[in-house]
Amino acid sequence: MGINLLQNIALGVVSFFSLTNLLLIGIGTFCGIIIGAMPGLSTTMGIALFVPFTFSLSPIAGLAMLGGLYNGSVYGGSISAILLRTPGTAASCATVFDGYPMTQKGQGAKALGIALVSSFIGGILGAVILLSLAPPLASFALSFGPPEYFMVAVLGLTIIISLSDDKSLIKGFLAGAFGLLIATVGFDTIEGFPRFTFGNVGLYDGVSLVPALIGLFSFSQALRLCLKPDSKNAVPAKSNLIGNALPSWTELHSIRKTLLRSSIIGTIVGILPGAGADIASFVSYSEAKRKSDRPETFGTGIIEGVAASEASNNAVVGGSLVPLLTLGIPGNSASAVLLGGLLIHGLNPGPMLFTGRPDVVYGFIMSLLVANVIMFVMGLAGLKIFPQVLRVPNKILVPLIIVFSVAGSYAIQNSFMDVSLMLVFGVIGVVLEHFNFPLAPIVLGIILGPIAEDALWQSLIISNGSYAIFFTRPISLVLFVLSVASILYALFNKYKQQLLRRNA
Repeated sequence: MGINLLQNIALGVVSFFSLTNLLLIGIGTFCGIIIGAMPGLSTTMGIALFVPFTFSLSPIAGLAMLGGLYNGSVYGGSISAILLRTPGTAASCATVFDGYPMTQKGQGAKALGIALVSSFIGGILGAVILLSLAPPLASFALSFGPPEYFMVAVLGLTIIISLSDDKSLIKGFLAGAFGLLIATVGFDTIEGFPRFTFGNVGLYDGVSLVPALIGLFSFSQALRLCLKPDSKNAVPAKSNLIGNALPSWTELHSIRKTLLRSSIIGTIVGILPGAGADIASFVSYSEAKRKSDRPETFGTGIIEGVAASEASNNAVVGGSLVPLLTLGIPGNSASAVLLGGLLIHGLNPGPMLFTGRPDVVYGFIMSLLVANVIMFVMGLAGLKIFPQVLRVPNKILVPLIIVFSVAGSYAIQNSFMDVSLMLVFGVIGVVLEHFNFPLAPIVLGIILGPIAEDALWQSLIISNGSYAIFFTRPISLVLFVLSVASILYALFNKYKQQLLRRNA
């Protein structure tokens, strides 16, 4: 098996490396970074836009270009998340928590450097795992049914405790409950009954995630800058925004465990069909905070928080391609569009693809490794350019943020309803932050709510209404135990921190 793997890798290298392919992957990566940095232009949308351009290309060249765009867009989302508190993609939502506070402290370039290095490491590890462990990992993903997905969602919701400050734990739970409530808007997927739509046809499909994200994090920021242009919420323009961008070896050594753990989490989450980079980044951020000796510093602007999110969401790229290439099951919406690209070129994903066209499969995987290198080089060149956006006066920056927020919300479905939702969530974001409610649990509830509800209904249908199905399946039971342990561990840590503060 090892010899065959090496032979296939060599075949992929030979079939992929050409000047044309390298140029195409460079174009894809560059366009991906731009698309990712613009709020509302999601990774999925970018890939969908570029699929037609691959019609006249060879399968390897076309897939290499799309793979470069996939990689670049995930990293690109961190640029606006760090500098403007506006996640370019949902995958970079958790990057805001420490990335933007670093910018407020005049360390925007440092945060971008950490994001770049973490994205590179996460992307490389995800591609390596895809290269070496694709078939067995895909088999593991097949063992997940509705009960397992429900417990995965429950485990994800326990992150709310970690994302909430111990002084506002109740507010964190209330914010999470509000997110879950928002997730119930629209038609019930089982009974087809409309919920909380108030007769508005635009709400029948529920509240789209992207407009909600843009409203909570982007438009709300523009409103704050309008209301308090001279407050601490305003973007600083300090002289040290450009110097010392890349992390030192000492800093990298201090976050090495976070980078490795987050990359593994991102790959595993990417493998699970239906999950995505947004969930992976939240899980990794929570685990980094849970394992830290200084969990109270998360959210104040530390490199470990940025590294956890960015290493994880870039590792998802490799993980999401495991079930796609080996089973024909897309790991997320972006890989679902990539599936269309494969089919267009006459390639049917599945086990036979590895034996019938190893040159294309391993050539594509090798292109992901090269795409990460090109992304790193481009990001390195941009470290001196990206922070310049902070030099733009607020009277120019605020209208730009509003324009991008409106355009990004409308572009998702060409719907003014999404623009209206974005405006509403922008106001909600301002009000909630004024009363010190955390926004992250809301996003988590919106993301995990539909997954938990659908999986719960499907599980109960399978078991004829018996909840025992969640405790009689080994993986589901293990996930339940992990959820309980996660809650108890987080509560114990918060109690211990309170005692330390009282004794200090």
